[in-house]
Amino acid sequence: MPERDDLALLIDAARMSGRVATSYAGARARRWDKPGGLGPVTEADLAVNDLLHAVLRPARPDYGWLSEESEDTQDRLSREAVFIVDPIDGTRSFVEGSDTWAHSLAVARGGWITAAVVYLPLRGLLYAAARGRGATLNGVALQASQEREIARAEVLAAKPALALHHWRGEEAPHFKRAYRPSLAYRLALVAEGAYDAMLTLRHSWEWDIAAGALIIAEAGGAASNRRGDPLRFNNPDPRLDGVVAGGLHVHRSLIDALA
Repeated sequence: MPERDDLALLIDAARMSGRVATSYAGARARRWDKPGGLGPVTEADLAVNDLLHAVLRPARPDYGWLSEESEDTQDRLSREAVFIVDPIDGTRSFVEGSDTWAHSLAVARGGWITAAVVYLPLRGLLYAAARGRGATLNGVALQASQEREIARAEVLAAKPALALHHWRGEEAPHFKRAYRPSLAYRLALVAEGAYDAMLTLRHSWEWDIAAGALIIAEAGGAASNRRGDPLRFNNPDPRLDGVVAGGLHVHRSLIDALA
């Protein structure tokens, strides 16, 4: 099956990316800020992007390309399949010398993610999924949370997500909040069942979300935009209207509680 071939390709590329990224010295890697307030970038981000482009595109020359560190073009919109990659998700963490940054690699076909990898080389964590074949962490099957009560849920979210204007009624639901800087890692942790859900209510780039969304779905959870609509990828504007993901019960409770 193409998905299985694609997954093996992504796993190999992710491991190569880890070797390139960890060859740089974190805080000592050259860095600068992107124009338009789009955040920092380092020489390691660009080196990993160059590697991924050199490895993935020749292997699948008919696939399109969407990456945080490449200039976007309309060519990808005419392709049935497209690579969607974030060379280093959590660049600020990388610069700070943290180990919570990740490589996020996915393939979308007809708008749906069919193969996905989230790899944290400094933690030795490789999350992977192919559509219809389940999700794994280092080869062990994953199962998303079965928690039914939002009051007992642990949710990965930034503080602004709790602002009252996002929620129905007079307050946000009562859940235990935690935070991780990498969106890809947050999604992977929810797929693992380490947390019950995650949410980000601002516009989110597809390359931050694509891989983790499939990994959660294949672990038996759900991922949607903030209105509960399915996530579709390779859009002309590669931004999603927020993301809510989690075990099926907590995901539904969060969607119902959002304004």
